[in-house]
Amino acid sequence: MNKSHEVEYCNLELRFDRRQIQNLIRDLIQEGYSLYWSETEYQFLISIRTGRKLVKLRFQRIKQRYKIVGDYLIKDEKLSELIEKLINDTRGHAVVKRIKDRQIVIENIMFGEIIRLVEVSGMEHRIIYQKKPFVTIEEMIQAFQSKRAEERAVVLRYELDYELSVLYEALSNNDEETITSSKEKLVGLRAEMLQLEL
Repeated sequence: MNKSHEVEYCNLELRFDRRQIQNLIRDLIQEGYSLYWSETEYQFLISIRTGRKLVKLRFQRIKQRYKIVGDYLIKDEKLSELIEKLINDTRGHAVVKRIKDRQIVIENIMFGEIIRLVEVSGMEHRIIYQKKPFVTIEEMIQAFQSKRAEERAVVLRYELDYELSVLYEALSNNDEETITSSKEKLVGLRAEMLQLEL
């Protein structure tokens, strides 16, 4: 273990299903960690022994899924790598502070991707990296004011009804060519409906 290695994970917003927690337990065991876990109606707890320290990862149960809760200070490099893999795999959000030689590097992660990287040394801080937003505020305002989505939604429903009637008729007549063509059109319409959140 690297003595100077220290990483703090704050504001974690990671959502899991049971399989992902089981994969994490498997990875921890493969890395040689001594651990145990327990589960109640409300939470899943994994306790990991790292040297003389015991790290307890808490997962709050939300229906059939889980959400990690709490802030964690990790002084074990391999464990840090596994947590970062988890952030990436779940496309989660976090603020990660790497502390090394009186210097702190802060990573803001959204959807598993670093959007901002800041280096803090004493009273000074400098932005090393900042991801440019894909959408400007003006574009967002225009999108909210636009009525195109609502207008398209009405037409889309008519197109969907028509295409379903075409498919029904083709199925009744065993018209394979029309069935295939109609199914392809329905897949396209479904994709558009998902984009419009219908």
